[in-house]
Amino acid sequence: MGQAFSLPFKLIKTTFDFYGGFFHYFCGQGRHSPYLLGSKSTFPYLTPNKDDDSETALFKQNARIHLYTLASDFYLFSKPHYRKSSYREDLVDNLRNVAIPGTGLPLSIFVRNKITALGFVLTASPLCSLISSLHLWMRTGFKSSISKEYAIRLLAPNDWFNYWRMNCRVAGMHALLNNTPAGYQMENKWTFLKEGRSRGVPISPYLESPAIVVKHRNEEGGLGIFFYKNATIGGDWIIQERIENSAWVSSLLPSNAPLSTFRVITQSYASIDIEKEAKLEDITALSCVFRAGRKNAATDHDSILFDVDVKTGLIKGGTTNAHWYSLGLLNTLPGRCNWRSFHGEYTTHPDVEGLEVTGKTVPDISGMLRLVEESHLKLCPDVPFVGWDVVLSSDPKTPVCLLEVNLSCNFFRGTFDKKTYLDFIDNSIVKLQDLRLKADKKKTIFKPKCI
Repeated sequence: MGQAFSLPFKLIKTTFDFYGGFFHYFCGQGRHSPYLLGSKSTFPYLTPNKDDDSETALFKQNARIHLYTLASDFYLFSKPHYRKSSYREDLVDNLRNVAIPGTGLPLSIFVRNKITALGFVLTASPLCSLISSLHLWMRTGFKSSISKEYAIRLLAPNDWFNYWRMNCRVAGMHALLNNTPAGYQMENKWTFLKEGRSRGVPISPYLESPAIVVKHRNEEGGLGIFFYKNATIGGDWIIQERIENSAWVSSLLPSNAPLSTFRVITQSYASIDIEKEAKLEDITALSCVFRAGRKNAATDHDSILFDVDVKTGLIKGGTTNAHWYSLGLLNTLPGRCNWRSFHGEYTTHPDVEGLEVTGKTVPDISGMLRLVEESHLKLCPDVPFVGWDVVLSSDPKTPVCLLEVNLSCNFFRGTFDKKTYLDFIDNSIVKLQDLRLKADKKKTIFKPKCI
């Protein structure tokens, strides 16, 4: 009874912390002063306490970073982005196929201008957090804590979407305030392949033919014929033979599955001060996920996401984030779209009865992680995060290769050492806030420098 009585007060306190913390960084003292860590922080909410246990301390750190980066969306909104003319344009593009589960509405419709985006953050954040906490409470047979889940969802969200957006904000700020370092060019697929080959990185093979012609076998009269000019001579197309999964990867997949990659995320301390010489010890591999493609899918974007232990290579339980991509009003109907998914929901591949995936061990995981760490150093040490798509292929000439990089990257539900991750972002923000205050003082006008 006492818990039920105190619940509204806990929810109000958490909501107050959210609004206070957001506006602290949006337009308050935190916007106009250095970003300090620990007891020196100007952040007046959820202040660190020497008596905090490790879980509480991590929660407070996560909350501070989340609120700072969330507020930074609006600083970045109309400014140039490293791959678009503005951060707003990049937001709209990236959120056009993403919806809060059960709503069916693409999030892009809420970020087309700064006013609607701000209104959405201030209203949808607490509302969705409350609904989510009540949903979990019912899913667990009324055993979960509503107030605790509400605080997590609102202040320190630990879902894949918010980690993705946090990475995007850090990358956006970093590129803007450092005049788009050269490493950001690697997100251009052709630049990545060309530079990767020249710097000794095992990239996916491409054909040197100046162009190819593709014809439909039954069309006539000049129809059904397509010409593709190769990027090697200035065209728009990268021409490659199809890469096949290795025998080991294929053994974990149904027949007619797509190329199924491993998503590995690395972070670089060398990106904090790009004037210093980068070293291999600056780079850390955070997570690894096996994207087990579905039967008859074209790519592994349609897949089950199996977490991989980066220390041992052991494949753990699988899950999905497909419910975040369920668009259309039909997905608002009961039973049409799951509201959440949980780690460990899958141990087998759902398209093949009894095909065990969990419990298998990725061959030479240490070699895979070393490869991406070395590649981060060779190609883009001046970029904070890189998401690598690693292929184990059937080609004996390139048994392991890298398809491409993603610099505003997604963990794909992979687990990682949260303390290592948050400490890096904290240290990055210290530098970024210093650069932002200097830009404010100089009244810098940022000019587009798209890749």
